[in-house]
Amino acid sequence: MTVSRHLRPAVALTAALTLTLTACGGGGGGGESTPGVTGTSVSIGSTLPLTGAAAPGYSEQGPAAKAFFDYINANGGINGRKIDYKYLDDGYNPANTVTLTKQLVLQDNVFAVLGALGTPTHTKVVDFLNSSRVPDLFVASGCTCWDNPKDHPYTYGWQPDYTVEGKILGNYVKQNFAGKKVAYFYQDDDFGHDGIKGLDKYIDQSLVVSRQPYQPGNTDIAAQVSAIARSQADVVVLEAIPAYTALFKLTSLKLGYKPQLVASSVGADPITVSGLLENFAKQSGTAVKGTDLIEGLVSSAYLPAGGDTANSWISLFKKIHDQYIPAIPFDGNVIYAMSYAYTFVQALQAAGKDLTRQKLLDTLNKGGLAGPGLVPFRYGADSHAGYTGGQIATIHGGVAVTSGTPLTTDDADGPIVPYTGAQPAAPANGIPVG
Repeated sequence: MTVSRHLRPAVALTAALTLTLTACGGGGGGGESTPGVTGTSVSIGSTLPLTGAAAPGYSEQGPAAKAFFDYINANGGINGRKIDYKYLDDGYNPANTVTLTKQLVLQDNVFAVLGALGTPTHTKVVDFLNSSRVPDLFVASGCTCWDNPKDHPYTYGWQPDYTVEGKILGNYVKQNFAGKKVAYFYQDDDFGHDGIKGLDKYIDQSLVVSRQPYQPGNTDIAAQVSAIARSQADVVVLEAIPAYTALFKLTSLKLGYKPQLVASSVGADPITVSGLLENFAKQSGTAVKGTDLIEGLVSSAYLPAGGDTANSWISLFKKIHDQYIPAIPFDGNVIYAMSYAYTFVQALQAAGKDLTRQKLLDTLNKGGLAGPGLVPFRYGADSHAGYTGGQIATIHGGVAVTSGTPLTTDDADGPIVPYTGAQPAAPANGIPVG
């Protein structure tokens, strides 16, 4: 259709106004002018590795979050709206993440992006999401970079950042393996680098005898493991995703090298790692019992353990799991995704019926959200960081067993402090009390 020359200014003005209203996420009328929001639904999206090196374990997060939202929808939704959640497979490939995130925002018109996974992937889209004024909530990564309210006001972390966790694990190594030689095996990006910042605050640098990075996607880590074995490190700290925790263990066994392993929580889910150990060994023609190989591995936990059936959150999540996704293992990845889905539901409810993007951000910036965590959130006007710490956990019999008390700290030089507050109970029907 040809537009009359006289009508073009009016058309251009109308288009400009439409774009302005869309970008600003204007409210009113039950949020009808806010992208992704109607009177009966709110649409959100995510990018996750359903395939590729990071898929084992992490691929469960999309189905788990969706199961939680399906449960909420079946029980009336939030403020009269059902949650429409779409997750796309980026294969842990940053180029795919960019393409798919733009699809979610520009084509699917999502209200928010939730739980997008990966440090090397999500760092490539955080500027785009913020310039598009799309809430970028609870990134599934502990990079300290998500806590940048000045430059990225729409982005929020959720799990403890890697430096916070590194401080807690580093302090554990200092206290329990005094004088022992230590090595680091880490992902060569902000994930690994942030974790090492925390470790280095507590571990004597004269005792760190090897630092070996890996690139995600390159599964040949023989050179790195051999270098660590030659260093004769007594303790190896792994800042790695689950596949590389398993690869490190199997490669070190081939060398007859059996150090004490301490691992970031992101790479230490017992069910995921033990399964990977068995699968990788089978591919090379051998058989192992995965749970035996991770016996004694030390990590940290900030959510209740899946085997703690007396915990009200585990009871709720297990019920939803068994109803909606029974074929998926009930492991730490499922608990993780259902937990951040609950936090989103809590914030969505508190934002009110007349939903806008800004009202959701205002809710988070007020702080005060609580849920399955063993420690509090750090959300506030000047903080977009998530949980404040965690508790030491050691794998015994294929289960992570916590010890001591939960600990909190910051990602700077603040002290590590025991947290004695009580974990809130899960709402009986899973829906936050308004």
